[in-house]
Amino acid sequence: MEYKLLGNTGVKVSNLTFGTMNFGKDADKNTSFKLFERCRDAGINMFDCANVYSKGEAEKILGECIKNCRDELIITTKVHFTAGDNINDRGSSRKHIFNQIDKSLKRLNTDYIDIYFLHGYDENTDLEETLRTMDDLVKNGKILYNGISNFSAWQIEKAIAVAQINNLNKIKCIQPMYNLVKRQAEVEILPMAKHENLAVFSYNPLGAGLLTGKYFTEKEKSNPDIRINRDKKYTERYGDEWMREVALRFFNFARENKYDPAALAIAWVMHNPAVTAPILGARNLEQLNSCLTSLDIKMTDDLYDKITSLSIKPPSPTDRSEKS
Repeated sequence: MEYKLLGNTGVKVSNLTFGTMNFGKDADKNTSFKLFERCRDAGINMFDCANVYSKGEAEKILGECIKNCRDELIITTKVHFTAGDNINDRGSSRKHIFNQIDKSLKRLNTDYIDIYFLHGYDENTDLEETLRTMDDLVKNGKILYNGISNFSAWQIEKAIAVAQINNLNKIKCIQPMYNLVKRQAEVEILPMAKHENLAVFSYNPLGAGLLTGKYFTEKEKSNPDIRINRDKKYTERYGDEWMREVALRFFNFARENKYDPAALAIAWVMHNPAVTAPILGARNLEQLNSCLTSLDIKMTDDLYDKITSLSIKPPSPTDRSEKS
C-alpha cells in the first residue's frame, strides 16, 4: 500500500479507500467486520460512509469496527440526501446539517469526523449558509475537513470562491464518479482538482460491476439480483449499450493479458495523477480480495494508454478541438 497526501492538509491516506455502502445491506454485520479487518490488514486507513447508507446502519456498523483504532483512521461521512420523513430531513440547509451531524457522530461512536462531505449540490440553499455551517462544525471540533461530492466543476469552484471570500474553512477534497465508461470527470473536474490541490476520492471504479465482465453471460443479464438490474439508479447510470460494448472490450483485453478485470479497472483509475484514491466497494471477501490485487499491477503508461483507447474519449470542455 502506498500513501498520499490529502491535498495540502499534511494528512496521509492510503491510495485505496474502502466504501461502506454495503454495510448493513448486502453485507451483514459479521461480513462487514471481516471486510473491515481485511482492509486494515492490507493497509487501508480511510473508510468512507454516509448518513443515508442502509438508513444509518452502515454508520453504526462502521462505528463498532473502529472503536479500538479510531485515531489511526480517516473516517468520512456525508449529508444532503433525504434522511427521514420530516419535510426538512434533506438538503444542505443549516437546520438539516445541524440535525444530522450529531446523529452521525452518535452512530459512528466518535467525537469527530475527519471529512464531512456535502453529498450533493443544493440549489435551494444559499451556498454561503451551507459553508458557514460547515465552518462552524470545524470550529466546534465536530469535523476536521470539508469535502464535496457530486458537484460539477463550476459548483466546486463556486464553493471554493465563497469560502475564500468569506474567510471560511477551505474545501479540501472532492468525490466524483470516475471509471472507464464514466470519464466526464476528465474534462473539467480532475484538471480543476489538480490545479486547486484538492484530494480526489473517486467512486464506482468498477461501474457497478459492469467492468468485471460478470454481466455478459445470458444468465447474469437477466438476473434480478445483480445491482444493475435491481436498482433503477444503476440501470439508468450504466444502461447504455455503448457502455456494455466498452466493458466487453475491456473484459476481453483483461482476460487476454491475464489480468483480473476488477483489479485492472481499479489500477487504471489509480494511475490518473489527479486521483488520490479510488473508493472500493465489496459485498464479500472474495470481491474485496479481487479488488486488492490492483495493488500488484504495474500500470505502465503504455498499458494505461491501451486500456484508455478501449473507451470513448469525452469531448473537449470548449468548442475548439484544434491544438493551436
